[in-house]
Parts: sequence; C-alpha cells; structure tokens
Amino acid sequence: MKTPLSLRLLGLYPKKLSSSLVGLGARATIPPGLRRKLIGGFAARFGADVSEAEKPVEEYRSILEFFTRRLKPGLRPQAPPAPGAINSPVDGALLTCGVAQSGTLLQVKDLPYRLDELLADDPLLPAFENASYATLYLAPRDYHRIHVPLPGRAVAVGRVEGELWPVNDLSTRHTPRLYVRNRRAYWIAEGTGACEGLTVAVVMVAATHVGGVVLDPRWLPGGALRRRARHTLPGLACAPGDDLGAFELGSTVVVVVGGARASAWRCVREPGPIRLGERLGSC
Repeated sequence: MKTPLSLRLLGLYPKKLSSSLVGLGARATIPPGLRRKLIGGFAARFGADVSEAEKPVEEYRSILEFFTRRLKPGLRPQAPPAPGAINSPVDGALLTCGVAQSGTLLQVKDLPYRLDELLADDPLLPAFENASYATLYLAPRDYHRIHVPLPGRAVAVGRVEGELWPVNDLSTRHTPRLYVRNRRAYWIAEGTGACEGLTVAVVMVAATHVGGVVLDPRWLPGGALRRRARHTLPGLACAPGDDLGAFELGSTVVVVVGGARASAWRCVREPGPIRLGERLGSC
C-alpha cells in the first residue's frame, strides 16, 4: 500500500514538540470577555454541540477545559444490564470490530497489529486469548471523556510511551501498527454480575496534538503513571458510566473483551456513530 505524500512528510514533523506547544496553547487562560467568541467559534468550527455542555461556554477558562467538558446530567443514560453487556465508553464512531485471530487485530483491512504489543505484554494478557475487539474514533467535535463500560472490578492500569501519529482516516488506512506505535494508556477490569466471566481492557490511544491521555485519579492510587509503567489495582468496584479518563482534544479507544466467556461475546453494532452508554456488544 503506497503511503500518501502527506504522511511521508509527517514523518519529518516534530510531532511531540508540536503536540506540547499545542497543549500549552490549549491550556492558556482566555480573558472572560473573549471566551464566547473564541471558544464558541472553535466549537462551531469543529461542530461541537455546546448545548450539551455542563456549563455555558463563557465559564470555560481555556480551549482544553472546554474540550474536556462534562455533559449535562442525564444526557447519556446507560443501556440496561444484560448478559455480558458492554456499553460504549465514549461518544464517537465505531470503526472496526471483530475477533482476534492468533492474537492479531485489524486496524483496517490488510493492516494487522498484535494484541500483546497493544497491551505491552501485560501479565493479564492470557485472559485475552480469545478476545473480541471494537475500535472507536473520537473526532474533535465529540465529547472527550471516557467512561467505564461494564460492572466489575478494576484490576490494572498501564501507560506506554510512544509516537504521536495522527489517528484520522487517512493515517489509520496507511500507517502500519498505528495503535501500538502511539502513546497510550490502558485500564483492565474483570466483570461482575451479568458480566461475570468477562475481562475487558479499554485502551486509550493518543495522537498528534493529542498527547494527553488522562486517567481519573480514582484509578491511580499509586500515583501518576510515568512513560512505561503499570499499577495493579485492588479490585476497585466500577459501574457503567463511571469516570475512567479523558482525552485532551480527542483520539481512539480500543475495547478488548476477553475472559472465560469471550467466545460468546459479540459486537452488536454496525460501523458508524455511537454514543456513550449505548450497547456495544453482549453475550
């Protein structure tokens, strides 16, 4: 597959430096009198729905604060419990879903990558031997917080330092092993109740100008994760819709479903738009 010229040129672009600079700009405090014009104009440019935001536009002090905004209460109800039910952890678009074949997932057709690389050879990797997966893309217009997709117990979190290639459609179709090359964080939980027998990993992949993947402090009792690190969690109880983390400007989430009941789990959605809390798959 021939790589487009724009991606070849991007190989020369200082992606980490530029992402740091964009992050500084996004964090800069905007004078109150300019917030409606600048943040409102920014939202209009990307198609973000400001009517769903928890606060009025002028109450957000920076672009980044707006992009990591919360929604008004009650806007994203969780689908009701069901056997093996996993709900979408984000607003976005379902790109691909399938079953890992011999530990291999598909980024797109003819672009495979390895699950052991995605999860950085995590000690819990054997639980994902017969895993299914679903890939969700967050555009700049989308709500950028990430939430727990199932009832369960969180048992591990990890971070892997990496590159910051874009994860847009062009890059996804032409950059081999994109998700395992990029910086990412992951969270692993074992299901309880109707999800007993499932082990789920939520992998949050960073991208160009989106270097920040911020896990909620609840999942970091041992302190912040540095570069390549992993923390074992003491089976912290979690429920669908709980805060998991946030992207600083947007990116991609890969949901991996393993465990003893993995062979019975199937994605029930077709590729296309999906909202937080909607049913992603079940047994």
